[in-house]
Amino acid sequence: MVMLLNAVLGLVQLVIAIIFAVVALYIGFSVLGWITKGIDEEKELAKGNAAVGILVASVFIAIALVVQSGVSGLSVGISKALSVGIFTGDGILSIIIAIVQLILGIVLAIGAIYLALNILDRLTKGVEEFEELKKGNVAVALEMAGVIIAVAVIIQSGVIGITAAMV
Repeated sequence: MVMLLNAVLGLVQLVIAIIFAVVALYIGFSVLGWITKGIDEEKELAKGNAAVGILVASVFIAIALVVQSGVSGLSVGISKALSVGIFTGDGILSIIIAIVQLILGIVLAIGAIYLALNILDRLTKGVEEFEELKKGNVAVALEMAGVIIAVAVIIQSGVIGITAAMV
């Protein structure tokens, strides 16, 4: 009976993780369109613009890193809820806190990407990154991708810290 319950809970966690991942990627792609100052990502990708492809891929990787740490927090929250009783006040609170932490991770990831790209744009005054992306400049795309992924790795550590403190 316990194994069946664990299997069902594992399946529920997987479904929740998939839902949050898809939502996070959709939001991230939508926000990217707002950040990139007039680049139509879908049109550029259809033209084979590798630079834009690198940028989009880095945003997806960054969001995945942060969502993964949030999903881990969700697993911890569900495990805690099971140990204290899933339908008790403490159990429900553990699950709510874990879901809030996951949503907070998504918001932090997207906000940090936005902030990092704006700071990069201000630091590199001699380079118009978004214009270079339109031209297919892979070097600029790799620079931006590096910043995005580095920020995500740092944010991921913060999300893990939030999980440890909250759950």
